[in-house]
Amino acid sequence: MRNLTGSALFAGALPRAASLPDLPRALPWSGLAAAAAWLALAGATLALPESGDFPRTGSLATGAGLLGLALLPASLLASRLGRAGARLRHGSPWVAALALGLLAWELVTAKFELLPMPFFPPPQAILEVFLDDWPKLGGSILNSLKLLAGGYAIGAALGFALGVAIGSSRAVGYWAHPVLRFVGPLPATAWLPLAFFVFPSSWSASTFLVALATGFPVTVLTWSGVAGVNKAYFDVARTLGASPAFLVLRVAIPAALPHVFVGLFMGLGGSFAVLVVAEMLGVKSGLGWYLQWAQGWAAYANMYAALIVMALMCSGLITLLFRLRDRVLSWQKGLVQW
Repeated sequence: MRNLTGSALFAGALPRAASLPDLPRALPWSGLAAAAAWLALAGATLALPESGDFPRTGSLATGAGLLGLALLPASLLASRLGRAGARLRHGSPWVAALALGLLAWELVTAKFELLPMPFFPPPQAILEVFLDDWPKLGGSILNSLKLLAGGYAIGAALGFALGVAIGSSRAVGYWAHPVLRFVGPLPATAWLPLAFFVFPSSWSASTFLVALATGFPVTVLTWSGVAGVNKAYFDVARTLGASPAFLVLRVAIPAALPHVFVGLFMGLGGSFAVLVVAEMLGVKSGLGWYLQWAQGWAAYANMYAALIVMALMCSGLITLLFRLRDRVLSWQKGLVQW
């Protein structure tokens, strides 16, 4: 019989991950309903008179119409499209809901002006920002990603190293634990005045704040994971002649990885919040700066566009981190859902 590793045994003991909800069986009807909703959005956008001058109304109607026309044959042929057809069958109710939401948004803003302008711009005004102001918005996205990547990487690396050190060394834990309990619970944004005074540039100060917001949860969860490793693993390894370095690198750290990833998830959310605040106060380019600039000029369409980009960026980064977790911890794949 082949030997089974502890990870494989643990994986076999876990219940199977819950499968996706049963896909809707209304195809082609659900897909046709989504197509009809997008075509209705295109028709209403073009046919109904507007309460203002919006240059991108035609672009919105054209895009909605093309999407609706594309959904018609895709819905009818979904059973022959394999995996893509299954995804369409599963997502078509949401595609239809998105079109109906945009239609309602269009009606209460651009068509009937039930919501006051400019605080509630119509969808074509948001589309105009993405099409016409893309250089400034794209540059802000790139700068935010650079700042977030630098601060997050520094905070995650230092937090992981400190957590492993605290969890595996009583001497390090004796000195680091009180400091961690005193400094760690403070919100990273509370250090804003001191950071911008101490560091030579707003970029380095913002990087420090993002790293601080990331490092605390990573440190605590890594420490907890290392300290909570089953002592029997260490006893078996010592019996086989393992060195102290082997115990840390090959026993403690692999066993603590589920906790480490929880800390990375928490750190990512906290670092993103600190990133936006820091950019609003000091950095000259970034999504937080773009939000502040749009608010100052009462460019509410630009502000909503930046919020949409922020939501997509944060969701995308968390999704990438989950993909990494599923690859590294394949025996726990599907145990935590996103």
